Amino acid sequence: MKADFSLLRSDGSARLGRLTTRHGSVETPAFMPVATLGSVKGLTPEALRALGAQIMLSNLYHLALRPGIEVIEDVGGLHRFTGWDGPILTDSGGFQVFSLARLRTISEHGVSFRSPIDGEALEFSPESVVSFQERMGVDIAMMLDECPPHGATERQISTSLMRTNRWAARARAVWKGRGTLLFAIVQGGIFPALRQEAVETLAALDFPGYAIGGVSVGESLEHRRRVVEFTAPLLPRAKPRYLMGVGTPIDILHAVRHGVDLFDCVLPSRNARHGFLFTRGGPIRIKNARYRTDSRPVEDTCECPACSSVSRAFLHHLIRTKETTGAVLSTQHNIRFFLDFMRDLRKAIASGVMAEWADSFTAAYAVVNPDTTPTNPGSCGVS
Repeated sequence: MKADFSLLRSDGSARLGRLTTRHGSVETPAFMPVATLGSVKGLTPEALRALGAQIMLSNLYHLALRPGIEVIEDVGGLHRFTGWDGPILTDSGGFQVFSLARLRTISEHGVSFRSPIDGEALEFSPESVVSFQERMGVDIAMMLDECPPHGATERQISTSLMRTNRWAARARAVWKGRGTLLFAIVQGGIFPALRQEAVETLAALDFPGYAIGGVSVGESLEHRRRVVEFTAPLLPRAKPRYLMGVGTPIDILHAVRHGVDLFDCVLPSRNARHGFLFTRGGPIRIKNARYRTDSRPVEDTCECPACSSVSRAFLHHLIRTKETTGAVLSTQHNIRFFLDFMRDLRKAIASGVMAEWADSFTAAYAVVNPDTTPTNPGSCGVS
């Protein structure tokens, strides 16, 4: 199955597109809420759909640990298991596996590791990772890649990249192409020559889509943006482009302006549970005392359940007392904010006013206030 990706319009390097999968179409640029174990924490599939989500992202590594691929397959696949009937992308879990340091062993065959839950010996290979995702019936599967740690030398990253590229060829060879799209992952650290080598190697294998991996793993903002600016234009123009694990609205805006189509990050849901809420005037920390008697909604223009029904004062109370309802309402707001943000990006590209819209959004979002630093802004791995 080839990716049915239509490039509908460009405004500068920003792209308006449509990615069609067997479970529906995704209008791009698009944000994928992270449902690591099959659900966004605190939200039902119906609630996620009502917020405007087109596609969600789950994680193969975590699903393989619990409940196990066999259970999901026996139930009828990941869509039936989770109750979500729209497109699903599954990350291969390479980042999580390689973060296990003392619990895993890397070889040319793949990665052997111990379950951090019960110590069971497990193995991921390029072939098994493709097979697992096909057995779950996901719409977009990610290949197994090696994700070098931040601070690795150019030589170490080059060695790792060559292995990742060999794994890509093996993954592509076993991919059946029957309803599940397989995306390649471009590694190469912060080194332009390695990124270019990766793109050339993977483009020759003709994957349905391409992802930029190995960012948001501890590098500086400047380095992260340079990687995006250099790599995105090199990727095949007719294929969807996915930036993994990024990030804040300003990071997403930067990447869209350089030609990226798909995004995911746990910031909306993770930060919501800590009372960090995104608004067009910049983030706010609802726990702060200034909101204790604030009768306004979180954001006047937002139509999420939180903004439509409760005040900042009530959310302040719920989050401060660790009431579950506070986390749910805050998550609904943040997810809706990100999805509305992407919708407005698409409208700006369609109207040919991307530069003006981006400048206006950035100016409003950059309002200086003490609430503007996200919790773990560079960590987007697990919800």
